[in-house]
Amino acid sequence: MTRIAILDPMSGVAGDMCLGALIDAGLDEAFVRDLPATLGLEGVTAQITNVSRGQIACRKVDFTIPPQPHGRHLKHIKALVEATPAPDSVKAKAMEAFTLITACEAAIHGTTIERVHLHEVGSVDAILDIVGTIWGLERLGVTTVYCGTIPLGDGFVDTQHGRMAVPTAATLRLLEGLPVRPGPEGSGELVTPTGAALVRVLSVGAPPAEFVPVASGFGAGTKDFTDRANALRIILADQTAPAPAHEPLIMLAADIDDATGEELGALADALRDAGARDVVLLQTVMKKGRPGARIECLVAPQDADRFEAMLLVESTTIGVRRFEVARRALPRTERTVSVAGHEVRVKIVTLPNGSTRAKPESDDVVRVAQATGRSVRQVADDARKSL
Repeated sequence: MTRIAILDPMSGVAGDMCLGALIDAGLDEAFVRDLPATLGLEGVTAQITNVSRGQIACRKVDFTIPPQPHGRHLKHIKALVEATPAPDSVKAKAMEAFTLITACEAAIHGTTIERVHLHEVGSVDAILDIVGTIWGLERLGVTTVYCGTIPLGDGFVDTQHGRMAVPTAATLRLLEGLPVRPGPEGSGELVTPTGAALVRVLSVGAPPAEFVPVASGFGAGTKDFTDRANALRIILADQTAPAPAHEPLIMLAADIDDATGEELGALADALRDAGARDVVLLQTVMKKGRPGARIECLVAPQDADRFEAMLLVESTTIGVRRFEVARRALPRTERTVSVAGHEVRVKIVTLPNGSTRAKPESDDVVRVAQATGRSVRQVADDARKSL
């Protein structure tokens, strides 16, 4: 049994909405009230109030902040985060969010990560929102976060860089790879860069088909619409990792002793490109001691005839064996993490005991290693640590 959190961004997502929803779902208020002092932010206080949004009772979190430096560089934010007593996993995830934001800003403005001067996201309330949300989820025992489709809003918003269309360039870049939809009409900005970054680094995908709710909460947004609730809902739930179903498949096998290695490799690639679930080549010994190869092709039952014909036509075999098999495949998701400002895809499988195992995509790891001068192993290790 694992504890999960499901974000229901029915009216977008922002950092303060996440904190409010977590408090409403059971996070200790004292943790949020003490957060500014915990982060060493003198003179900052937190106010937690009960408000109504669309006739739904919500919690609202606001920070009173004295005058601050005009924006911060990533190194200044890192110093703040590293000085906290938060678990290392929380610090790493928070810095992943800030690094991702900084990398997006650098790309948009055509500069480097080191020279980016963060304004809205480098502000005190954004730092509190990101660290507080990630740490709050950890305190509630959440191991996996899911998120539904995010409405983007519409219109324009005023920023430190002037008036921009919604979603802003930074927010849209942060939302790449996530399911979104435009509108609703007249709503203005519904997703902040802070909210987008939190979803990007926390969510592993769409909510699961089955779960057991144990608590829920609503975090209020600043706007109060007349026709709908401007709130983020968080559902805390328990989930038992289901035993993966055994999928019925067909195994096709053929032995070949008169083809070159290049021909066999090309045949295997052609089978994969045609949609085979798996293709392997095995060494074997044929009649009269001739060295040969066995090609095994795993396909869906409805595709067996097509792949059988393909083996007979595109290889030199004179016979194909067919077996009915059952495959048990572990559930798999894919996340994208940031390593030294570069994106790396990571495949994550869920094991029968509910734990997970991660493997960075080899092509991405090699690309980042070549771009940064790091070793392949170091890039792969950094990608795992960023999860």
